[in-house]
Amino acid sequence: MSFLAFSFSFGSKRAINLVFYDHCIRFVELKSAEPPVASRWGERFLPAGIIEDGKIVDFETLSTILEECVDEWKIQRRHVNFIVPDPLVIIRKISISADVLEDEVKSHLYMELGASIHLPFEDPVFDVYPLGEKNGKQELLLFASPEKFVMEYSELLSKVKLVPSAADISPLALYRLYYSMDEAQREEGLFTVQINLTGVSMCIFEEHIPYFMRQFPLDFDVEKWEVKRDRTGFCEYSYSGDQLQLEGQFSTVFTEMAKLMDFYRYSSGHENAEITKILLDGDHPKRSMILEEMKMQFNVPITILPSEAVHNGRNRILPESYALALGLGLKEVK
Repeated sequence: MSFLAFSFSFGSKRAINLVFYDHCIRFVELKSAEPPVASRWGERFLPAGIIEDGKIVDFETLSTILEECVDEWKIQRRHVNFIVPDPLVIIRKISISADVLEDEVKSHLYMELGASIHLPFEDPVFDVYPLGEKNGKQELLLFASPEKFVMEYSELLSKVKLVPSAADISPLALYRLYYSMDEAQREEGLFTVQINLTGVSMCIFEEHIPYFMRQFPLDFDVEKWEVKRDRTGFCEYSYSGDQLQLEGQFSTVFTEMAKLMDFYRYSSGHENAEITKILLDGDHPKRSMILEEMKMQFNVPITILPSEAVHNGRNRILPESYALALGLGLKEVK
């Protein structure tokens, strides 16, 4: 199973694309990659306590639910791409000796884990992307996740007789969709912000490369949300709690965005490093309100991805909340 192939090329294998959130599972099957068009999609709401902070808490219940999804979506024995949940992902720039050969980089990093390279978890699964040499050192971008939790998702898929093909991270999947729509500019500083019901994921791209990533949970009280499924399987979420409390969460989001922007300016190593565009995505039902408030908070152009994927033969527009799963389908499967 490949992990984090940093590539914009599209594979020919027709895999099912699954995204696991704390509150739901979504799938998309592509009809075509150029342009990205979905043929089928579906969603299943998850009760509280099944997945928490991206970690599988109740494996047996989740496998039972996923089995039902496999039958309902008719995806038995299919190859699957899946997103490693954001709370399990770290992106970090590191430097190693220029003398380390390309085919020895990963073994060198394994030796340095816990010594010169410190991660907040043991036994990571990781991938690296070379950034070139600077001051006599090789600079690398390290993508890492705790192997235990990533493998639990792989085991889950295998248990319900699906075939795990590739894992990806949400900023790259989202960026592939953005890139495929000819939106990306090499010289821009792009700030991706995914606001979902249970959490926020932010990432800053420079010259197509994700340098800084941060995620944090949002308070989610399932008792204050009503969930309805329409005929297409799309879940609609309506909030019945205190609106001021909900809006207070958005203030926290904007504060954290400003902090990451400041960190980028001071840590990028480039003069005049600035965010030139914000890409807003996510399934939060108040996204349109968040977008308007964000426009007032930040003096930066803000864009959202257009829903241009149409169901084959029925002229149905893919809901905006499926953008991440659609972008996952653009991952190269080797």
